[in-house]
Amino acid sequence: MPRVLLQGGSSLTAVPLNLAIRVESLVDFMARQNLSTDIYGAFGAGLRQAIVAVEAGYRFFAVERLGYRGFLVHPPQSERVEAVVKARELWRTRKRNFSDDAEGVAHALDVQKQAIALVGPDTACDLFFAEERSYWESRNRAGRIQKRRQDSLGLGWSNHDHHTFRSSRRFFADLIEFFLRFGFRKRERYYAGAEAGWGAQILEHFITGITIFADVDLLPQETDIDFSKQRLPDAPRLSTVGLWCGLHGDSLLQAGMHHLEARFDFSLLRDQLATEGVRTMKPFSDFEFLKQAFTEGERWQVNPERVKTLLVKKLITEEQADAFIKTGAIGSHLENLQRKGGFKGFNQKSVSVIIEATDPRILHLVSTGERESDAKSGSSRLD
Repeated sequence: MPRVLLQGGSSLTAVPLNLAIRVESLVDFMARQNLSTDIYGAFGAGLRQAIVAVEAGYRFFAVERLGYRGFLVHPPQSERVEAVVKARELWRTRKRNFSDDAEGVAHALDVQKQAIALVGPDTACDLFFAEERSYWESRNRAGRIQKRRQDSLGLGWSNHDHHTFRSSRRFFADLIEFFLRFGFRKRERYYAGAEAGWGAQILEHFITGITIFADVDLLPQETDIDFSKQRLPDAPRLSTVGLWCGLHGDSLLQAGMHHLEARFDFSLLRDQLATEGVRTMKPFSDFEFLKQAFTEGERWQVNPERVKTLLVKKLITEEQADAFIKTGAIGSHLENLQRKGGFKGFNQKSVSVIIEATDPRILHLVSTGERESDAKSGSSRLD
């Protein structure tokens, strides 16, 4: 539900007196909408807003938020503005590629500590995810196309629903600890079943409104533990998430997010993206209250050294290694998502279907023209 601010002596007919739309950048919105009006709140403030239109005593606002959930405009001090700029630069210039991923995780935690010291956990969180969306977008054509379309209205990614991070088993506890330091709270945790091969921790940040879907490979006997905090040992085989991380790196490091989910009119977005040459996979949730589908995946080149490491550990076959080096592997998607009826959760069975359907071993068959229908419908064939 939208946030409601009650005001005594306002509308007698229960019609909202003021209505506001949230945008990622208020300045961009005003420029795209050709508005010439005052902005209340300077750069760096937790809340900035501007009146878009007034009609019959009712007002329409545009609102930009930065690590703040309230409704008061607090003018920021110059020190605050400088701190926001510095924190944003820290996230934007963060090194992601390390010869040892443990060093990369330690570096991410160190940068986070610096950013939080500068602007506090809530603002540091907002700035981090803005940069993560930008990094993901740079590696996903569907994301770039849709972002361009939304930027033409000045909206940015203000319609994001959740951000999906994939992690190797080795660093999953570190990933969750990283998010908890921002102030995220653990929501539901998925144990997808003994044979499913994966689990997920859902986290929500109530100040910023950001939700995370964090994926990891799980073994059958691990469905009875809290895998969000218990460090997981290496597994004898790789399921979909583990193989993706093995080929591309963890989402926190080299790979970036697996996909960004944003809220749309489901059918309209699918049709509009098709005119831009972006095809959509078969929906994996198709309910009145929840519709979900991935765009066809962005294929990334794979570092041969990563493939060699997987081959030496006998986690992939010679044939798979050769295919990954020659044709790459699917890296990321944009997710078309529509919610109704106040439902903010996920359909676990449907998520299992799409995780299996995007296994890199299946999608290699699609690239060679084999079993395309099986891959899109979530076939259980993995190699």
